[in-house]
Amino acid sequence: MRNTAITYMDSPLGRIKIIGDADAIKMVSFIDREERETEGVLPLTVRNCKKQLKEYFAGKRKEFNIPVDPEGTEFQKEVWQSLLTIPFGKTSTYAKQSTKLGDIKKIRAVGSANGKNPIAVIIPCHRVIGTDGSLTGYAGGLDKKEWLLRHEKSMPGQNQTSMF
Repeated sequence: MRNTAITYMDSPLGRIKIIGDADAIKMVSFIDREERETEGVLPLTVRNCKKQLKEYFAGKRKEFNIPVDPEGTEFQKEVWQSLLTIPFGKTSTYAKQSTKLGDIKKIRAVGSANGKNPIAVIIPCHRVIGTDGSLTGYAGGLDKKEWLLRHEKSMPGQNQTSMF
């Protein structure tokens, strides 16, 4: 990753690390410890990402309009792209996501790709739940997944029980 910038921000769920460059965001992740932050002026894309995440956590943003370019396999990118179609405040299941990608038998591969999503919150893998409605798997921890889902459903105009 050339000319990438690293910054951090506080959220209700702890510290978040943002990595990006002038073209796109490469990573948004929950962290336990900080590394070195980029000195100087951050690229506009990274500054906008930080601003939009703050607005999301403050309950003032439902959609992100930041270019993303996560690193992964073609299949992972296809899965992550499909996550972007799950509307704010709604949920889907791994089975529905697999079917949407053309093969219900890919359910484990879809689950694995979701778990490797490098851009938390913005690429909303937290919106994918088990077929029985249970919260399953989230790289940031199930407590964060539950918080994110409750946060989205608590915002004005959200149906409390709808599934995508």
